[in-house]
Amino acid sequence: MTQAKLYKIVNNQAHCQLCNHYCQIGNESFGACGVRYFKNNQLSALTYGRPTSLGIDPIEKKPLYHFLPGSLAYSLGTWGCNFHCHNCQNWQMSQTRQLLEDENIKYISPEQIIKQALKHNCQSIAYTYNEPTIFFEYALAIMELAHQAGLKNVWVSNGYMSPECRQQILPYLDAINIDLKFFNDELYLKICGAKLAPILENIKFFHAQGVRLELTTLLIPELIEQSQIKQIIKFIKNIDTNIPWHVSRFFPDISWQLADFQTTPLDLLKKTYETAKQAGLRYVYLGNYDDSQYNSTYCPNCQSLMIQRKGYDIKCFDNHGNCAKCKTNLNLIIKS
Repeated sequence: MTQAKLYKIVNNQAHCQLCNHYCQIGNESFGACGVRYFKNNQLSALTYGRPTSLGIDPIEKKPLYHFLPGSLAYSLGTWGCNFHCHNCQNWQMSQTRQLLEDENIKYISPEQIIKQALKHNCQSIAYTYNEPTIFFEYALAIMELAHQAGLKNVWVSNGYMSPECRQQILPYLDAINIDLKFFNDELYLKICGAKLAPILENIKFFHAQGVRLELTTLLIPELIEQSQIKQIIKFIKNIDTNIPWHVSRFFPDISWQLADFQTTPLDLLKKTYETAKQAGLRYVYLGNYDDSQYNSTYCPNCQSLMIQRKGYDIKCFDNHGNCAKCKTNLNLIIKS
């Protein structure tokens, strides 16, 4: 087992500093994520070198619409999560925890990940499918090699990493999509087992540090009221109206524990889109909804179509990240 980073031994316990849970883990016990295990005065990272999912995805699938549009990302994830979101749609991976050994999970080194990414002409590596914070040691080793190889690093995250963790990944992190699930601390605690404030802090931090940032909100009708939607819009607007916001449709039949909830009505999805645009957010997209109108990028100044998205068929009409008609900057990082 690989020794974990970011912890201290205090009174025969491991005080983990990886995420904002700051778990205190006793001997032969696991952290909240289920993948950090303390025994014999050592905290081990059980996920190191043991991805449960590997794939080649369009970068738009993360979703990232303003970072290397039309490119491929070599994607990996492990098992476990520091959240227990009732609405999780990858729960078979994220809620599988406390596995010490599994012979079916093959060891894959960071060097092998880089080799495969380059082989398949990917421009980035995406740490996704489950929360990358909980496989931080593995991710960091890959991220360092990725930059050496000319690859970008992308996290798809719940945004609950600790300040200690974010400082370590910052030199190697190029883009991040953070789930802003609710704007209500009580709901975050009830549905996810976490707090809202650290997520808001991390969103502000990564934006201030120049990491390409996009946000995603899964619109669950029974949980997110209009007041929350307006608070989220105001929060984004106060940081930067150029931050892309993905509002995704919820499907209960693939969720972990919300099977009796309703699918997000299309009129609510579209109303949220219009509300955000009218409030001044420049780039709003509707996820889990196959409609090019709501997934394409338009110039915020002249409204000309600049990136057309039909599923994962991407056509770019921009001029090197600027509007081809009025020259407005479109807040894009384009492919090399």
